[in-house]
Amino acid sequence: MNKALILGAGLVVKPMVEYLLNNKINVVIASRKKERAEALLKGSPYGSHVQWSMDETDKLEKLIEETMVVVSLLPPKFHIDIARLCLRHKKNLVTTSYIQPEMQSMDSHVKKEGLIFFNEAGLDPGIDHMSAMKIIDHIHKKGGKVEELYSLCGALPAPEAADNPLGYKFSWSPKGVILASRSDASYLKKGRKIFVRPEDLFKDRLTYYFPGTGELEIYPNRDSISYIDIYGIPETKTMYRGTFRFKGWCETLDAMKGLKMLDDNLIDYTSKSYNEFLAERGGIDKNDLRKNLANHSALSGNSAALKSLEWLGFFSDEKMGYGIATPFDITSDRMISKMALSDDEQDMIVMQHIFLASYPGGKSEVIKSSLRDFGSPATNTAIARTVALPASIIVKMILEKSLSLTGVLRPVHPDIYIPVLDELKSLGIEIEEEYGLPESAMNF
Repeated sequence: MNKALILGAGLVVKPMVEYLLNNKINVVIASRKKERAEALLKGSPYGSHVQWSMDETDKLEKLIEETMVVVSLLPPKFHIDIARLCLRHKKNLVTTSYIQPEMQSMDSHVKKEGLIFFNEAGLDPGIDHMSAMKIIDHIHKKGGKVEELYSLCGALPAPEAADNPLGYKFSWSPKGVILASRSDASYLKKGRKIFVRPEDLFKDRLTYYFPGTGELEIYPNRDSISYIDIYGIPETKTMYRGTFRFKGWCETLDAMKGLKMLDDNLIDYTSKSYNEFLAERGGIDKNDLRKNLANHSALSGNSAALKSLEWLGFFSDEKMGYGIATPFDITSDRMISKMALSDDEQDMIVMQHIFLASYPGGKSEVIKSSLRDFGSPATNTAIARTVALPASIIVKMILEKSLSLTGVLRPVHPDIYIPVLDELKSLGIEIEEEYGLPESAMNF
């Protein structure tokens, strides 16, 4: 049964549909967005659309029964329900999301049925795992140890499009980007475990010069320490996963968090203006708001955060048009309305692994693995390409039965990452590797 069922027709689905149809794989898109789905399928004899929403369980079960691989591009909160249905009907599953504990708990049942529940099949997580594991396995095969690993990735506007004070524009799941800013983080550095509270996430930042792009800021990406086991590097003294941003984002989000602009509590903002909202959040007088805010938050008058809040319109007396709402929704809606990537602009993916490896006899080297990719809404964005294409390749591998592994998987095995990285290279997504660099290249 050469058929894949794609649940959802969001921002990253287009390259997947194109890839699967080009490989003559039958594709069914199940979503509420009929016009978008039909535009993606372009009348292909291999494609069809079914009007569907998550509350139509009976219809979903029938769709799953008639396919071989289910691809869930829905929000992560739905993946477990989809996984249970796939297990019941003995169907394979692919997602681009992190493996949730409930998903991992299904591993033995999935193996028993000879199925594949493949997660983390996108960019970050996804290509980052594959490109990192390629180097880790190379080091271990030479008898070496991974002494330090920095794994850094970011979805950004291209430098010329980073033209607002935050240095950022949304090319994917805008709410998801902002929600991620509320998480905590942990990492290992020089043998010391460091835990970062959510309120300190953007205070704990590094800088890094990426060739051709310039100086970027980095903040820690969730739980890095768990990757010591996932990557099989118990010997490492540093395991740090971080997110790239242009300067402006971290300072602004840090200020927003300090002002409780990302809180979830419901408040009545009927007839309130944006400057009244900001004054209420900061507990300050709205008269001379900029000065009061600078004093309240210990920001200089020329800070990126103040420039960003002004550019976003939070100092204006424009009425917001909300009733009862959360500060998070007001803030994120305003950011999304002002920070969308336009069709004539490019987005950019920047990924950088930096390894310090040691070998028997005292030799050491720094190895770098790099990716920079560009795209645009008018074609395919870089984030859509780099998330959708590795997942698409894995779907094809499952349909072709070229994967011997079963269970709840992520792409850390050479039987997965070698063919996927090779296929990505043929599609123009190529990882550049540099070996034999001096220890001074480990510049953190």
